[in-house]
Amino acid sequence: MGLKGARPRVVVAGASGFVGRALGPALVARGFEAVALTRNPGRHEAGSSPYRWVECELYSMLDAERGLRGADYAVYLVHSMMPSARLTQGSFRDMDLVCADNFARAAKAAGVKHILYLSGLLPEGADMSEHLASRFEVEQVLAARGVPVTSLRAGLVIGAGGSSYQMLVRLVRRLPAMVCPKWTNTLTQPVALDDVVEIISKAVGDERLFGRSFDIGVPEAMTYREMMAQTARLLGVKRPMFGVPVLSPRLSRLWVSLVTGAPRELVAPLLVSLQHALVVHDRAIYDLLDVEPVPFDEAVRRALAAERGHEKGKTPRAFVGADRESPEVRSVQRLPLPEGRSALWAAERYMRWLPRALWPFLRVEVDHERCCRFYFRGIGRPLLVLRFAPDRSQPDRQLFYIIGGLLSRESERGRFEMRTVPTCEGLICAIHEFRPRLPWPVYVATQAWVHLWVMSSFGRHLAA
Repeated sequence: MGLKGARPRVVVAGASGFVGRALGPALVARGFEAVALTRNPGRHEAGSSPYRWVECELYSMLDAERGLRGADYAVYLVHSMMPSARLTQGSFRDMDLVCADNFARAAKAAGVKHILYLSGLLPEGADMSEHLASRFEVEQVLAARGVPVTSLRAGLVIGAGGSSYQMLVRLVRRLPAMVCPKWTNTLTQPVALDDVVEIISKAVGDERLFGRSFDIGVPEAMTYREMMAQTARLLGVKRPMFGVPVLSPRLSRLWVSLVTGAPRELVAPLLVSLQHALVVHDRAIYDLLDVEPVPFDEAVRRALAAERGHEKGKTPRAFVGADRESPEVRSVQRLPLPEGRSALWAAERYMRWLPRALWPFLRVEVDHERCCRFYFRGIGRPLLVLRFAPDRSQPDRQLFYIIGGLLSRESERGRFEMRTVPTCEGLICAIHEFRPRLPWPVYVATQAWVHLWVMSSFGRHLAA
């Protein structure tokens, strides 16, 4: 694609990941202005990166709108498999949905012309795991607001700093012999990091790809056992392999996590995805963009060389989780919602239901501006105060800021929301960036459980 005049702006969500870090130089080389969204811009040195780093928490729609302002194109590399707060309640699938919906809404508001999404390979004719179902759901959510989306479906990405690649290499390096459970005989088709970067950088803004999905991967399909054997050969080590007929997912998760150091939250959904073959069905994008696929052996050689090329102590971290020291809570639940009902309807019903549901333990007052206050009976000061935000709410999203109370620290960002998403059934109820005032162990054992009970009870109320 020829680029003339002012440099088109590409905003990358997930740029601090290993794919995003590699993508930046390629975008700049193609003539784009590269902007990266990150929770922690201070961690990135401005002079050593091709990106201009912009602070953005994708769970915040306001942040997403600010981050995408002025963007011509967008690349979405986000997957919420790791906890995003000190306490995270809810499934990674629902977390992914919230981030993707915020991004899609913000992209529409900013006039973005095209979104590129790095998704996952899908099994053929089989039920999807929760991990792969989440990837596919994000494809649909990103496209639901009207911005053209191109989904690039990939398996394990072979590149230095990649979490799945690091698990593969660490298993081979650290085990003198390989016990191979049944899932290691499943066919898969990984992809070289260089392929991913070249395809994304060439695909941005290409109208031939709008509204389409493509599989990408190395030329050959192979089993995980074959991948480990070839990796051992490239590492110059001998690893006898012994097949075992069964090994439960729970034991496999424990085994892989202990050997590789990868968090169980990351290992578990990946292992569940290995029950079905994940291979490339259509290689059309390679011809459309004139890309020559990198074979598996060469992809591993390049990844190993990149690891050796990093300065000691500077190798990219593969397994990065939440800041566990930050005293914040995130809770996301998907509740049933009667057909044809909106988030506005659900929020109004919630405010009528709460006083009855919490009596006689708590007193709940809701005023004419839909400001909600929770009290212990006999105590004059409120426990929590929720202030409705009419300027940030629509019928499909109702937002309340948590502005104070005996149980909440002062914060400008703590919030409670209800939302619906066009492509998904149900109602999303979420608390973001809430900072409890109670000592942390006391909060986890009391208030956190009360919130889950309230949400579960409200879900039963909606389903009745």
